[in-house]
Amino acid sequence: MAKHTFAATLLQKIDMSDFENANSSLVSPRPLRTWDFMETTFVALIAYGVFIFASEFFFNIISDVYDGRKTLSPAQLQTWAMQEGLESTALILASLPAIAVLWIAIRMARREFAEYLALNWPNPGELGRALAIMAIVLMVESLVVAGTKNAPVDPYLRAAGASGLLIYLISACIGSPLMEEFLVRGFMFRGWSQSFLGPIGAIVLTSVVWTMLHTQRDWFAQFCIFVTGVLLGHFRWRSNSTWLAVMVHSAINIFVFFFWTLLYA
Repeated sequence: MAKHTFAATLLQKIDMSDFENANSSLVSPRPLRTWDFMETTFVALIAYGVFIFASEFFFNIISDVYDGRKTLSPAQLQTWAMQEGLESTALILASLPAIAVLWIAIRMARREFAEYLALNWPNPGELGRALAIMAIVLMVESLVVAGTKNAPVDPYLRAAGASGLLIYLISACIGSPLMEEFLVRGFMFRGWSQSFLGPIGAIVLTSVVWTMLHTQRDWFAQFCIFVTGVLLGHFRWRSNSTWLAVMVHSAINIFVFFFWTLLYA
């Protein structure tokens, strides 16, 4: 009797475990959540708004520390801020809360920050090809700019002192590429490429948005920015690496910085 009871209990456990295993195999993992087109646009607007507000906030704080706003006129304050690199410092600091907005949105979607933004290291071949392509594009653009008699001069190169130029270099070649690529080619491309736009439409639209962030430039510079944006979007898409876009963007800004410095400073 005891043997029969033990055998029945053992068979019941085996049947129950088989049933549970069968059920667990039928349960598929929850699909990854991606913000749709409108949600992505809304979060991006919030992040950029936070960036603008924070840059003004940090600039006012830094100016108050040096008593700049109390003793200088608006024109003098702008020149002084360029000389000391205060605007660049404020932009670097403002990038942090803007990226924090992206982090919060990504975590609300229950995704990992690095995975959602495709923060994957590119292989040397991808980086080399991207830099080679951009070198050709920059060479053509530089020849056109150098041959232009009325080429615009970056106001920072006129007004900035040594410390201001150093901070401006850090801001333009490290801070801006991180902030802009995380937002545009990272977050916005992720949501828009998986919407009705598809990858190609997302590349074009993110390039338009990126160009609109540089409306202070002339028409030729904006055209160059748009072309560069298309190339950066292509690199991001084909490599699945936003870090590749950051690296190429940083290399472009370094080249442009020294090109303008050597040509017009």
